[in-house]
Amino acid sequence: MHPAFSILFFTTLAGAAQGLVFTLALATLFGLALAPGFLTLALGVAEVLLVAGLAASFMHLGRKTRAWRAVLMWRTSWMSREVIVLPAFIALVGLWWLSLMLGIGAPWSWLLPVLVLCGAVALWYCTAMIYACLRFIEEWAHPLTIVNFTLIGLSSGLVLACAMAALSGEARFVEVFGPCALVATLAAWAARGQALRRNAGIRHKSTLQSATGIRTQKLVQKSMGMSAGSFNTREFFHGASLAALKNMKLGFLLLAFVLPALLLVWGLASAAVLPWLLAVLVQAPGLLAERWFFFAQAKHPQNLYYQVVS
Repeated sequence: MHPAFSILFFTTLAGAAQGLVFTLALATLFGLALAPGFLTLALGVAEVLLVAGLAASFMHLGRKTRAWRAVLMWRTSWMSREVIVLPAFIALVGLWWLSLMLGIGAPWSWLLPVLVLCGAVALWYCTAMIYACLRFIEEWAHPLTIVNFTLIGLSSGLVLACAMAALSGEARFVEVFGPCALVATLAAWAARGQALRRNAGIRHKSTLQSATGIRTQKLVQKSMGMSAGSFNTREFFHGASLAALKNMKLGFLLLAFVLPALLLVWGLASAAVLPWLLAVLVQAPGLLAERWFFFAQAKHPQNLYYQVVS
């Protein structure tokens, strides 16, 4: 598949924002003492990330003024459900931030964090199911897709939250959620590695023989089937070589999981601020690379008819 950078930025930014807000909600519900200024700042950062992700998601649309029509298929489409849940989640985060700014107490002081927790989980599930429900793309049609979207979002959000807490002098927050960030990062690494191993062993149900009805074993396509490119050849091929794919896989494993985990260990052992900041800076490009590979690795059955391009 051809990865659209707007979707790469949307899923990465929104996932990190969900993880950040999820962490803040847990800290609030468990009664962890936080400075009001830190909580409002962190929620503000999450809101900016969510709005930036939403804006990025519009960039790949041909007619942006018709985007609202996506909600009409909410009964059957996971994308429609995501389009409904995302603005609702943004609104909940904004309401929580506003309630803190206005000093509003119970029941909103605990009800809004609970609603935000539910919204984050619902948004992770809806976003992941857009891809996991596509049975004909076998690399995505597996529960690991949902697990990976959730764990990677949790990892990036926890790392970002701890980095902000370390900068703000919230030592107790880092002490409590720093180990959680390390566990989430290691769990995300393990789950993503399992998905990579599964995808590498897939024997696709559709073959060139089943697609054409020609049963001979020696079947090779010599022509693209048209003199110029089309939507089918532009949007279903990433254009990268096998060497580039291998390097991208190694790169995102290193940047998104290995190096951040090592930096988190350093941060927990030293109580220094620098490792947490470096973890955020290192993980960010790794997450974009991971999401690019997620799309590029997927093999659409229609590609069987365009072997020359692929």
